[in-house]
Amino acid sequence: MKFTKMHGIGNDYVYVDCFTQRLDGVDLSDLARRISDRHRGVGSDGLILICPSERADAAMVMYNADGSRAEMCGNGIRCLAKYVVDHGLVGPDPQASAADHRQIRVETDAGVLELDLQLGGRDRRVESVRVDMGLPRLAPDQIPTTLDGPTIADRPVTIAGRSYSITCVSMGNPHAVIFVDDLDGVDLAREGRAIEHADIFPARTNAHFVRVDTRNHMTMLAWERGSGATMACGTGACAACVAANITGRADRRVTVDLPGGTLQIEWSDNDHVYLTGPAEEVFCGDWPL
Repeated sequence: MKFTKMHGIGNDYVYVDCFTQRLDGVDLSDLARRISDRHRGVGSDGLILICPSERADAAMVMYNADGSRAEMCGNGIRCLAKYVVDHGLVGPDPQASAADHRQIRVETDAGVLELDLQLGGRDRRVESVRVDMGLPRLAPDQIPTTLDGPTIADRPVTIAGRSYSITCVSMGNPHAVIFVDDLDGVDLAREGRAIEHADIFPARTNAHFVRVDTRNHMTMLAWERGSGATMACGTGACAACVAANITGRADRRVTVDLPGGTLQIEWSDNDHVYLTGPAEEVFCGDWPL
């Protein structure tokens, strides 16, 4: 099986081009666990299959590093967009307004998303991607969480003996955002794991610790459901922007710094959240099935 390793500001995935090869009969959850292993495999935050779609230019099928299926990934979808355009899996865009831009649509388990690609260099490869992440979901049953109320904003909870004030947002996948003054005091491995598996999140959750630096700038640590601590989380950065705005901490357009790099997030007037960031191809290889 041929694969490509890619990352969006350090949030790395193994990609398999299912336009040109088939994985019939392969246990994909087991493959995701084995290939994601950073000591015995390629090493990644998960496995993403790039598949044909009847509804869009391509479909994204995603598995976390622990083999669980995931709905969406903001960093992962930017890399998928770069792959399908740079490798010629989608034809020219007749609606493109300029030679340095390209629009495509990608089908995910969270719906069909629209992406605007910035091209550059002599060979016009994708350099950055702006993703329309759609509408944030704030109702508890859409997160999902067993907590009650119209929204969960700065809600006091106790998890594994520790008190938190959490704000819950779904960007097609669940997020719990905790605002803190000191990120150095966060035990991400212990606290992130406890929040991910807390009983109040029946489908588990992503957990993020966020320091608001100004009304337009935040710094964030990400714990991803099924993958653990990661260098970045695109959907999490979007959730953090929404959470900061609805709790009065920040404006609707913010820069989010993560361990792997920086993302630009805008919660637009049309209530859609837009994510902009780079995508990088690292290397290709062959994996024995």
